[in-house]
Amino acid sequence: MLSIDTTNFSGKKVLVRVDFNVPLSESFQVTDDTRIRAAVPTIQKIISDGGIVILMSHLGRPKGGPEDKFSMRHVLPALEALLGKSVKFGGDCVGEQALSMSASASPGDVILLENLRFYKEEESGDSSFAEKLSHLGDIYMNDAFGTAHRAHASTAVIAKFFPEKKLFGYVMQAEIKAIDKVLHHPDRPLLAIMGGAKVSSKIGIIEQVLGKVDHLILGGGMTFTFIKAMGGSIGNSLVEEDKLELALELLEKAKNAGVQVHLPVDAVIADAFSNEAQTKLSAVNQIPDGWMGLDIGPETEKRFAEIIQSSKTILWNGPAGVFEMSKFEHGTRALGDAIAKATASGSFSLVGGGDSVAAVNQFGLSDKVSYVSTGGGAMLEYLEGIELPGVAAIRH
Repeated sequence: MLSIDTTNFSGKKVLVRVDFNVPLSESFQVTDDTRIRAAVPTIQKIISDGGIVILMSHLGRPKGGPEDKFSMRHVLPALEALLGKSVKFGGDCVGEQALSMSASASPGDVILLENLRFYKEEESGDSSFAEKLSHLGDIYMNDAFGTAHRAHASTAVIAKFFPEKKLFGYVMQAEIKAIDKVLHHPDRPLLAIMGGAKVSSKIGIIEQVLGKVDHLILGGGMTFTFIKAMGGSIGNSLVEEDKLELALELLEKAKNAGVQVHLPVDAVIADAFSNEAQTKLSAVNQIPDGWMGLDIGPETEKRFAEIIQSSKTILWNGPAGVFEMSKFEHGTRALGDAIAKATASGSFSLVGGGDSVAAVNQFGLSDKVSYVSTGGGAMLEYLEGIELPGVAAIRH
């Protein structure tokens, strides 16, 4: 398999699938350039070799044909600012315009194609659409981990048109390496921190990590499904009534696997789901009626921090509370600080999943953890042990 570090791209047109599905403001300004920034080293490696970069991505969910609000041209200013050079806009991603732009490109040029999802064939994984895309480059590179779990034309199908000339970019390479380290070569003790609202969305991943981790910390809204299943009073806290049995089964499985599960012991509770709500502290299993748990309490913070400090490998997926509201951000911030501290003293920490990534960015911790995954859904599926189409297409 080709490697980006040992390949010389001089004079080659490299068709790079990136994940530039970034948030835009009302005036179409990029509001978070994390994903674009992540792709810069890959683009610079190709340019510095004297290659030509042809970037393809999707943006948003267009409903059947071109829509200006989803045009990739809105991403151009942010991309040019990060690269410090002008980028040509393809106008389309297949057809005459794209072909002629590719044909007339010179070494060092960067071209950004129009939104792939303006064609429904992209998401259906249409082979002839993938073939049309393939005519634009000599080499195919997948650097879009965020879409690696989709078998789309540009992420999986296209690779077959480059049997000997396909490879991962730096983002993909680093993502796979970081997750493989946690899954297959962790330094122990290995800790997984699972947060978020619902047990149902995390079942697969909890089951997968139970066979691998030494400690499992559970936080966020899903805590209360476990607490209620164990006989606690949770007031008006979020609960999945149909998952109470499952929660007990997961705890039993953990016990049999020798995994220590850590649940919150206290909670910051509120009389409404609002930043203006009245709040007080409560034992997590003694929440009065009319009140709901929206964050972990100080005793839980202290206990969780101790477990984090003693762990050598840490996987964090999901917040400890409703961190989007300043009143209930303390627990998630405390988790992040503890992980940053453990990382500073030599632990390996992997943060992934949209909410956790938003939290580390919000609290300025992204450069204080070992790795922040750009692909929420893709990372979770990979952790669940599912082979991702975008990864398999390059590897096989």
